[in-house]
Amino acid sequence: MRFDNGVFELAAGRSGQLPAGDLPEIVFSGKSNVGKSSLINKLLNRKNLARVSATPGKTATINFYRLDQARLVDLPGYGYAKVSLAEKKRWAELVEGYFQQERNLALVVQLVDMRHPPTKDDLHMIEFLCDGGFPFLVALTKSDKLNQTERRQRLAALEEAFSDYEGLRLIPFCQVDAALAAREGEGDLSLAYWQRVHRDFFEKELAPYGERFDEGMELIFEEFELVYER
Repeated sequence: MRFDNGVFELAAGRSGQLPAGDLPEIVFSGKSNVGKSSLINKLLNRKNLARVSATPGKTATINFYRLDQARLVDLPGYGYAKVSLAEKKRWAELVEGYFQQERNLALVVQLVDMRHPPTKDDLHMIEFLCDGGFPFLVALTKSDKLNQTERRQRLAALEEAFSDYEGLRLIPFCQVDAALAAREGEGDLSLAYWQRVHRDFFEKELAPYGERFDEGMELIFEEFELVYER
């Protein structure tokens, strides 16, 4: 699937404006200003397709981005104190309406700011996804604001915070085996391929911050399954 040809499809402010769930949808959820729009732009290799703002609470609609064979869905950010109670209620009803519809939901990417403990709203959303049986993973943002020691400390704290949720786990790079690499579903599914591309990725991402790749670094491990085949 190509991600570089994504286009903005529509913004829904009410559940009645949601498009038909005719395509697999990858949903991005998280608190206000956690980086959902930035991540979508990164995935689509576009700078401003999803509008990024320094002001929390900017995304007040569910925004849909159309790919050839799927959609990316940007949910309104939660937890912004300066939004009125009426607006918070509208957001909640909008998001609940989305999940209550029969949609082709492939994955929910739940974003959490790595610099801080998960908020009550973060944990509430994860509980909602667990209870509803929705496929999801947790992605940690803002890691570039931490040094290597701080990242390790925060990973340990987050592992403890998520310990009660089945299926969420942190695995050191060096402990990923052939079975785990195959289940992640990348490339030719081999451990050698997984190690090579992930080592290259982390070395490239850490270099601008003067950090070195360490095989003991912990990863949030994700597994994929085929949900759509053309």
